[in-house]
Amino acid sequence: MSLTQSIDYAAISPPLAIVITAVVVLLADLFVPATMRRTLLAALALAGSLGALGLTAWLATGSTRSTFCLAGGGCSYVADDFATYFQIVVLAALVVVLLLSVPLFEERERVPSGEFLALLLMSVSGMLVVAAGRDLLTLLIGLEVVSLPAFVLVGLRHGDPRGIEAALKFFIFSVISTALTVYGIALIYGTTGSIELHHIADALALRHGRPGSLAAVGAAGVVLVVVGFGFKVAAVPFHFWAPDTYQGAPVPVAAFLSVASKAAGFAGLIVLLVVGFRPYADVWGPAVAVLAAVSMTVGNLVALRQRHVVRLLAWSTVAHAGYLLVPLAVASSQLDDGVHATLAYLGIYAAMNLGAFGCVVLVRRMHPRLAIEDLRGLITRAPLTAVLFAFFLTALAGLPPGVAGLFAKVVVLRAAVHGHVTWLAVVAAVNTVIGLAYYLRVAAVMFAPAAEDDDVTPVPVPAQRSWSVSAGVAVAAAVTVLLSVYPQPLLHLASLAIAHQFA
Repeated sequence: MSLTQSIDYAAISPPLAIVITAVVVLLADLFVPATMRRTLLAALALAGSLGALGLTAWLATGSTRSTFCLAGGGCSYVADDFATYFQIVVLAALVVVLLLSVPLFEERERVPSGEFLALLLMSVSGMLVVAAGRDLLTLLIGLEVVSLPAFVLVGLRHGDPRGIEAALKFFIFSVISTALTVYGIALIYGTTGSIELHHIADALALRHGRPGSLAAVGAAGVVLVVVGFGFKVAAVPFHFWAPDTYQGAPVPVAAFLSVASKAAGFAGLIVLLVVGFRPYADVWGPAVAVLAAVSMTVGNLVALRQRHVVRLLAWSTVAHAGYLLVPLAVASSQLDDGVHATLAYLGIYAAMNLGAFGCVVLVRRMHPRLAIEDLRGLITRAPLTAVLFAFFLTALAGLPPGVAGLFAKVVVLRAAVHGHVTWLAVVAAVNTVIGLAYYLRVAAVMFAPAAEDDDVTPVPVPAQRSWSVSAGVAVAAAVTVLLSVYPQPLLHLASLAIAHQFA
């Protein structure tokens, strides 16, 4: 079979726009005077991201577009409703992260603006490809495009040994996950003779129906690929890199990894499980259920012991990876309900978590250590920040007034019950109660009276810097409030994303 010569540039327009923006930012960094460099580069990156978001929204209103197709059937890149849903989530998260990142470009932060923005955009281009990838090599290459710039972003701050250590840990664990994924892909290719997901599903169905050595090799390949993606989404026991990486990285980078990178990982994982590996649902279904239960439990229990705000949020993201995996365990038997619940939860989680990290960026100007105890009395020093931070934390916990988080939890629990995995629903419900303890503990500290000897003087912040971060937090807050009041549009989009994608 040979590749067709035509390329549908409209289908690949979102990642293409992001790559072009990254190149423009790098060139502008070389020629623009230093006095206006930070402002112009941030504006260029934001404009390109909004343009890519507009292109993705336009694709979402039309029919499915495919490109890089084989003459015998099967395409490597498919811009369907499923892909555009994840691309919209990733690009919206990118816009917020760009707003949160403007403070990093001040001289005292020692982060080069051109390199930072270009690397961030390049990583996002890989995420957009992963969401639309429909063969093993496209998914693997997309994941590596996501990961390689992310390593550098974590340790990009000059003279920061913690950042370098965090980047090194991130790199080592990512290399291990990639090795496992590639080995799994090799086993699957050896079993099926194809890298295209639909062809793989057909071949695995034949092998699974005839127990033997090839069926066992196929099962081993499926498990290894799932393990590799478990590293990407920070599911226990493949989560070891996440807490140290988040704490050592600049806070906006931690926000980026916790939302956009996780979304890309789940996009690839969902496509693999429900398209390529569906005949082996009896193998990966129970495994995903165990991963979900362990991730929720370990993430929440360890978060109870944290004394650093970013580490607490890092362990929170591990727990939320478990919540996101719950419906996928159900997808082995209840496909539509399971995938729909994961997509809906991911959209709500993205808004809540970005808002929480945005508040951490605001708090950091007064408390560089970001110790939880340092937040005592924040309501008197920065009342709006304290209220918004408490709002996002209660939303993550699933409590009013952040009702969006409650909707997300209900969607996940309902999927588990409808899929007859009641024990997993019970584990999720218990973990939701455990999560209340550490979320509410941080909120209570902020509203508690400050100690008499607590003399914290806010660091002066440039107007542009303060405006950009406040705008990012405002966007996240507006989306979270909207989803708390009227979540139906998101649920409808999640339904459209799976309507005809996995038949």
